[in-house]
Amino acid sequence: MKTNVVSNDFSLEEKVHFFSQILNQVPDLIFHLTISPENEFVFTYLNKNVISYFDFNEAELKANPIDVISGKIHPSDCQSMIYSFNKSRLTRRPWRHEFRVLSNGDSFTWFKVDANVVLDERNNTNFYSSLTDITEIKRREQKVKESETRYQFALEAAKKGIWDYDLVTGAVFFSKQSLDILQLSDKDGINTNSKWDERVHPNDLDNYINSIQSHIENRTPYFENTKRVLAKDGSYKWILSKGKVIERNENGDATRIIGIHSDVTENKLKENELLDNLDIIIEQNNRLLNFAHIVSHNLRSHTGNFQMLLNIIDDAEDDHSKDECLSYLKTTSNALSETIDHLKDLVDIHTTIIHKKEDLNLAHYLNQTLEVLSKEVKDNNVKIVNKIGEKDTIKFNPAYLESLFLNFTTNAIKYSHPDRNPEISYSSYQENSKLVLIIQDNGLGINLEKHGEKLFGMYKTFHKNANARGIGLFITKNQIESMGGSIEVESKVNVGTTFKIYFNEEV
Repeated sequence: MKTNVVSNDFSLEEKVHFFSQILNQVPDLIFHLTISPENEFVFTYLNKNVISYFDFNEAELKANPIDVISGKIHPSDCQSMIYSFNKSRLTRRPWRHEFRVLSNGDSFTWFKVDANVVLDERNNTNFYSSLTDITEIKRREQKVKESETRYQFALEAAKKGIWDYDLVTGAVFFSKQSLDILQLSDKDGINTNSKWDERVHPNDLDNYINSIQSHIENRTPYFENTKRVLAKDGSYKWILSKGKVIERNENGDATRIIGIHSDVTENKLKENELLDNLDIIIEQNNRLLNFAHIVSHNLRSHTGNFQMLLNIIDDAEDDHSKDECLSYLKTTSNALSETIDHLKDLVDIHTTIIHKKEDLNLAHYLNQTLEVLSKEVKDNNVKIVNKIGEKDTIKFNPAYLESLFLNFTTNAIKYSHPDRNPEISYSSYQENSKLVLIIQDNGLGINLEKHGEKLFGMYKTFHKNANARGIGLFITKNQIESMGGSIEVESKVNVGTTFKIYFNEEV
């Protein structure tokens, strides 16, 4: 292949003309600027594109090039351009700079200058330069920047962060928003997946790992998981993570997954609050149904007795039979009144919005109860063991505490074992910032496997005691729960029963 070159037989003028023709065909704007040792600036060469674009006239071509160019450059870029030009001139390093040139009106064109700086034998500084129109590139860059700004603003407004997980290296990029959620920064070094996993709450870790692994193994279309993550201040934030695998290798193995983080702590707390309220509503509804059943069953029983006795009285032929029926009628009436009183007590417990609470000394109220029951204690040879601390106090309703000690003590005496003297032990201790009262007896005991679920039911009795009414435990349990407490029972037949009362001491 033969290559055409400029023959050495050409004159210098012919060679200059030849290269000028070539440079005039180049789309870039090309110029040669010479600066003499006396600091004189001269355009040694300008191709047609330069002259045409800048519309140089004869006077401008002969004037100081810096002055001419400065008048055509955007005012905001003029100073920085002159600074970069002088820096290249002094250091003789390539001159590369971007600037705007004014067009018609307020419009402008972006140019990039690229020049080699050479010092010739006459000590002239030569700039062999080209100007490239980069307006379209700048417009695209601006669009990308605006898009990134909008996206960044959207993330900040939505309080969402971005994460990018490299499954090959284990490295993870967390955006500023992701780190901000946990009050962290780049300096905290949370840059690997293992460091993130270390901050996930232990109770949530397995579910989180299984969830992301399912997506990595292509068993789910995307990854989504909510878990608690440790923040810098020691608190846990509920974080919703969503992500999707975007790269897999030739074997189909996931190599990269990206996603977003959202702080859903507030929503989670509200959700938990709703669930708690739902539990309360369900519990109240169950109590209402139970109460309705009790009212229906017991009142119907009494009214049925009334109806039967009245019918007998109507049919009675002698005064003796009528008097006997009236006696039964009086007994039924008394039983009805007692039932209504019990139901009223129950209604009062559950309809009182604010229960009165005071600082009550447990030992004082126990001693007060034992004084009231002193005759029963003495007559039944009851041994009392009091291990309650003299300074143990609770925030509780005074009437309810009296009722509590009275019911458990009388029950222990009532259901004492016939083969041994009754013994009732009272003690207290602290558990997880709650005071626990223990009342233990050595009585008949209760078969909890058989009667456990019915133990605190209304009118439920488990021994053939003539005085058993089955209302005390039911009322006491409702009183304790209405104050935010709870009760547990342990019992063994012919050994005895232990009740544990957990007091909620919050005001």
